[in-house]
Amino acid sequence: MASRGLFTTPVFGTLMRRSGHIRVDRGAHTVTEALHHATDALREGSTIAAYPEGRITLDPLLRPERGKTGVARLALLTGAPVVVVAQWGAHEITTWDAPGTMAARLVSALWRRPVARVHFGRVVDLSGLSMDNPGDVRRAADRITAATAAELTAIRGREPGLPRYIDPVRPLSTARTWRPEV
Repeated sequence: MASRGLFTTPVFGTLMRRSGHIRVDRGAHTVTEALHHATDALREGSTIAAYPEGRITLDPLLRPERGKTGVARLALLTGAPVVVVAQWGAHEITTWDAPGTMAARLVSALWRRPVARVHFGRVVDLSGLSMDNPGDVRRAADRITAATAAELTAIRGREPGLPRYIDPVRPLSTARTWRPEV
């Protein structure tokens, strides 16, 4: 599953369409259609990769943002397991900026040799939650985000606070930063 913007990229968009990716137009009625396509794919035994936050985090400390409910809905509708994947280091490889700047940053990464870490967590426990119970979809989304945050904390290593590389053109906002309930 990927946002519309990725599908409109000339080469990458063509590859995504031909390899069966599901397009999600955020804020449009077609989001429901994408959910139906994903539900069908899961029921047929396919694997779905999705970003519960719906975008790259804008948090200055690169903490996860509050997850949207799409992944939680898919899991509760189909019984499919949710395995979170945390990554750290991509912000040192590429930038938020224009494609030309991104390309230059990628090439310079060959000399800078930044480290990117990816970690697959355990299956998120969504037991006791149901599509029929009010609030359970939100609770499932929060469990998924909490699991992602825990995995991210484990792989950030010596950078628990401000990242050592700050992208000067990336917009910043803490409005959607996920905070665990106390």
